[in-house]
Amino acid sequence: MSATEAKAVDAEPGAAVSFGMRGKVLWVHLQRPEVLNAINPDMVDGLHRAVDRAEQSDVRAVVVRGTGRAFCAGADLVEVPGEEPDVGRIEAIVDRVAAVVNRIAALPKPVIAGVNGIAAAGGLELVLACDIVIASEQARFADAHSNYGLLPGAGGAARLPRAVGPNLAKRLMFTGEFVSAEELVPTGFVTRVVAADELDRVLTEVSESLAARSPRVLAAMKRMVDAAGDVTLKDGLAAEADTLRDYLRTRDVLIGLAAFRDGTRPVFED
Repeated sequence: MSATEAKAVDAEPGAAVSFGMRGKVLWVHLQRPEVLNAINPDMVDGLHRAVDRAEQSDVRAVVVRGTGRAFCAGADLVEVPGEEPDVGRIEAIVDRVAAVVNRIAALPKPVIAGVNGIAAAGGLELVLACDIVIASEQARFADAHSNYGLLPGAGGAARLPRAVGPNLAKRLMFTGEFVSAEELVPTGFVTRVVAADELDRVLTEVSESLAARSPRVLAAMKRMVDAAGDVTLKDGLAAEADTLRDYLRTRDVLIGLAAFRDGTRPVFED
């Protein structure tokens, strides 16, 4: 990474979340390493700002990464004081976390989780909102809510069974235990496990490859795959045919076919 790129990503030192562009990829860093990047209101606000930036047309792909030894350890429970905490305040915080996680999941472009360490509770829910999960060999995953008599509130109970299957989801939710990234590769949830010192290189390689592709193709693919589990095969095939018909009328088709004919790499517009 060049000094210019590093400065772009770390443009807000001391902020709970920093983000910046490297080429056409938006890199988002969770920056509370002293508390394992635990989620607090400042982090939620920072993630909302990062998603605002990610929604702009010049962003082709997004990488979300932790700093320090954790990806994200979930909600910062220290910030829920008192023997009888304010339930209304807790509900408002959970709703805001769920809202930003849902915004990340709904982005019409690839979102890559770079899991450098622990991803637990709300941190796991954040990973579940991403499309591709590239994990360090040091990464560990846990639902962890049951460890403290809590329930998931940012999509864990809905997305985890879809990602790993119902039986493994129940095991992780019931026990709160940590599992390695390697154990989750066969489920398809974790895409790839790499050495810790190779994580940023692989994230760069994968994200830049995606950013070079047609943003309209990737958006359509993501939309169809995300909807596939909620529709019948007949309706899914019809949606695929309709999407293809619309796409055939875009300039990207001409660019792609011309590049294939000329033996060059296509260069797609934002």
